[in-house]
Amino acid sequence: MTRRLPSTSALLALEAAARHQSFAKAAQELSLSEGAISRQIAKLEDFLGVRLFHRVGNRVELSAPGASYATRMRTALADIERHTRQLMSDTQGTSTLEIGVIPTLASRWLIPRLARFRERHPDIEVNLRERTQPFSLEESGLHAAINYEHPIWQPMKVQPLFEEPVVAVCHPRLADSAARDMPLLHKHESPYGWSRYAQLAELDLPNGSTGPTYDRYALLIEAAKAGIGMALVPRRYVEQELSDGRLSAPWPTFAQLSERYVLVTRATAEPSRALAQFAHWLLDEAASHPPA
Repeated sequence: MTRRLPSTSALLALEAAARHQSFAKAAQELSLSEGAISRQIAKLEDFLGVRLFHRVGNRVELSAPGASYATRMRTALADIERHTRQLMSDTQGTSTLEIGVIPTLASRWLIPRLARFRERHPDIEVNLRERTQPFSLEESGLHAAINYEHPIWQPMKVQPLFEEPVVAVCHPRLADSAARDMPLLHKHESPYGWSRYAQLAELDLPNGSTGPTYDRYALLIEAAKAGIGMALVPRRYVEQELSDGRLSAPWPTFAQLSERYVLVTRATAEPSRALAQFAHWLLDEAASHPPA
């Protein structure tokens, strides 16, 4: 059966042009002429029967169908590249793991330790993919996830890594401020809001529901270090800042407020040698570095 597929060259031209919103910049990235990019896009539009870009003078703008198609093709091209790299690694005697991980956990805990894993297993390449929320592992194309404990993982194999208390931190110059006067910082979609903390600490926080909101703990930490306000963050993320005095934790910590982190793998398949070795190393690292 004949497949109706556009050429890879046309899809690469589309992806680059959509990302840059410019045929000229796409041409520069792909080492082609601007005319070549324009012709590839025109051929793709003829093939699809859909206008992907609107030409506005010397500028180009994605159409609504073009934007949707470009996003999907970017994902498809990334999958093709990933599978190609996987096969090439396998034939060269190395293994590649694709791991979905929370950005702040990756930058503040996992990445500083990965050199030890590489020393022990130089034939295993670990690629990290950003995942801020729990997701469907089966549909992701990833081998494993390091994320929060969540009901969505129940069909998977879930191995606890560590439970981390959430601590209230601020710039040292704010440490003596009265609770009612303390600006509060919030994490988007966090289950541990200031209202819950106020109940446990029996603090009067009239501004408990107001204040700047950030998507990631990394941003909350930087805002607290800059003196913008008080933030609730997992203690493991700020141990160095607390140790060297860049942050202060003047308020109490409660066991009821903690983050549980887990390693998630597929339950229905026998893990590869590389994944089994990575999981064993990761669990050892978590056990050997308990929370403060």
